[in-house]
Amino acid sequence: MMRRQASRASIARLLRAVVLVGIGLGITACGHSAPTRYVTLNATPSQAPLSTAAMAPVQLSAVHIPAVLDRPEVVTHVAPNRLAIDDNDRWGAPLAQMMRSTLAQDLLPRLPAGAFVFPDAPAPAGTRTLVVTVLDCNASAGGTLTLQVAWTLLAGQPARTTLTQEAALSAPVEGHDAASQAAALSRVLGELADRIAASIAVH
Repeated sequence: MMRRQASRASIARLLRAVVLVGIGLGITACGHSAPTRYVTLNATPSQAPLSTAAMAPVQLSAVHIPAVLDRPEVVTHVAPNRLAIDDNDRWGAPLAQMMRSTLAQDLLPRLPAGAFVFPDAPAPAGTRTLVVTVLDCNASAGGTLTLQVAWTLLAGQPARTTLTQEAALSAPVEGHDAASQAAALSRVLGELADRIAASIAVH
């Protein structure tokens, strides 16, 4: 009987030791996990002269992005038909939302005073609608970010298309981290704002 009790006590001590070791390993693993890094986009100063011609107001209503980019993690194209997604590099907000906000900040100083209406803001009568569609945004492992994009301007009631244009823009990614990729995308959005502002100025 005493031997059985001693055996049970030994088994209990062994189980406690295993549990404690498992907890210790779990704590060690958590202590060494890489921290999550969040990146954002920033507005870019205009490289083109400011348009001062009077024009009907324009409101940026939407920026649509491909589903493959519509995720919290930053995506890199490492090879044809192959993506790299790092769980530790994430956008600070939904990417489409950040791109719309940044592009709006870029467009404001590029258009005449009073000609730009921010997304979701009350719009005066006669305001035209601007819709931007990202066809592809490719950040390659080789160090280049390429944006293929189209924009459409609509006016009237019912709304009709008065302008449709496309562009392929690129910028070097000056680094090997997500922050460098975000900076390159910010520069490309600034160039896109230059193109959009120039096209709107003649319509």
